[in-house]
Amino acid sequence: MPTLPWTAPNPATPGTRALVMASRFEVRSPRDVPRFLLKSFSAWGQVRKAPGALGASLIAQPMKRTFYTLSAWESRDALYAYARAEPHRSIMTGLRSTCRSSTFDFWDVPVEELPLSWDDARRRLRAKRAADEAERRTDSA
Repeated sequence: MPTLPWTAPNPATPGTRALVMASRFEVRSPRDVPRFLLKSFSAWGQVRKAPGALGASLIAQPMKRTFYTLSAWESRDALYAYARAEPHRSIMTGLRSTCRSSTFDFWDVPVEELPLSWDDARRRLRAKRAADEAERRTDSA
């Protein structure tokens, strides 16, 4: 499936900073993919109308059972309000059991750097995932 391109629902105020969130989800089974994909489109529709959303993109790799999101927000409060609102809240609660793993990373950028690069986001997610796995190994030792 192609990448859903960067969409900017709300204009950014020049000279400000955006909170960026990148995520990677891997579902447990190929049979979980259609449901996860369908719910992803529902959340995508919500983000396109969310107050404070400055931009978002989605990559779905159904054959790899992997989904990526990349979004920019005017504030952490705006991101959290989106996450708590329906349908996102129910989607994430309902899909939690289908996820084999998930990785999240957050950083700030000047709004003039929007739209964001998927190359940078994926590099950050790989590094965060490696750090999280190293921490889990240390905690279980």
